[in-house]
Amino acid sequence: MSVFPFLIAMALFVFGMWLFGIADAVPGFEALVFFGGIVCVAIALAIPVNILGRRESGV
Repeated sequence: MSVFPFLIAMALFVFGMWLFGIADAVPGFEALVFFGGIVCVAIALAIPVNILGRRESGV
């Protein structure tokens, strides 16, 4: 597994969790911030499944 895509995926995952946590502290934009967290976590999970899975197919 390549280190750079892993670090990007991990950073997106942590940022998404942070967005989940602060969603109730942003008056008027709770749903938008929470949805942004869902998108960040989904992209973070898609990176290893799609991009890194194809790169290591010779195993």
